[in-house]
Amino acid sequence: MATRHSRRQILRNLFTGSAAIAVAPLRSFAAGVPVESALKGNVRHSVCRWCFNDLPIDQLCKTANEIGLAGIDLVGPKDWPVLKQHNLISTMCNGAEISLVKGWNDPQYHSTLIRNYTEHINLVADAGFTNLICFSGNRNGMDDETGLKNCAEGLKQVIGLAEKRGVVLHMELLNSKINHKDYMCDRTPWGAALCEKIGSPNFKLLYDIYHMQIDEGDVINTIRAYSKYIGHYHTAGVPGRHEIDDTQELYYPAIMRAIVATGHKGFVAQEFMPAAADKIGSLKNAVRICDV
Repeated sequence: MATRHSRRQILRNLFTGSAAIAVAPLRSFAAGVPVESALKGNVRHSVCRWCFNDLPIDQLCKTANEIGLAGIDLVGPKDWPVLKQHNLISTMCNGAEISLVKGWNDPQYHSTLIRNYTEHINLVADAGFTNLICFSGNRNGMDDETGLKNCAEGLKQVIGLAEKRGVVLHMELLNSKINHKDYMCDRTPWGAALCEKIGSPNFKLLYDIYHMQIDEGDVINTIRAYSKYIGHYHTAGVPGRHEIDDTQELYYPAIMRAIVATGHKGFVAQEFMPAAADKIGSLKNAVRICDV
């Protein structure tokens, strides 16, 4: 019969061996081993420009092509020619918004937003792109029902043009607990209700997994329940908004399998702030993790 000490040692050995097997692939990629050149094709990968602002846009484009990304998120008209030189697309265009805090929920901004979005919808369409981001704005004491009504009334002024030009507007879900205090579109059911009020296939939600883990949790069930309203995804690790590896609480392979199972045909863009010295290695690792 094994002694208490030997049992403890056996268990320790088993745990250590299992843990090493589990993390070995992640560690090898974190060390900079390249992502496989042939991705599986179930996920359309992208990366957010601002997370790698220390790289010139031309260099980020070259890196995107090396990894196998379809394009780059949150790129405005000024840099679209550079993307096209590298056969990439702006997977989520920006530049029409006033700011995150001044958005469609406040009628005082509607005239400016209608002008901005009319211009940018045409720019996006003329460039051959599809997605354009928008924001609810902050509550500033406004109740959610009033904000919902105001957003719908304003967005309906431009959604007809979006339908005509084949552009899809995406309102981003952001957490109001840590990063964006008082932001109105901070819950998936509220965003889904807005989609229902607008009633157009050209208005969707940008579901940011990092933000919604903070404000809602229950990420996989939420994705399953509201998938028809979601047109785009962003990733990042929780807490801290850093790498999506085993240093944080979300298990991205399961989340990605749930997204693929919904039949999602849009993009998944990496939007984490690299904490590791090898930032490109972190990006490659994130794409590998999400390529289910």
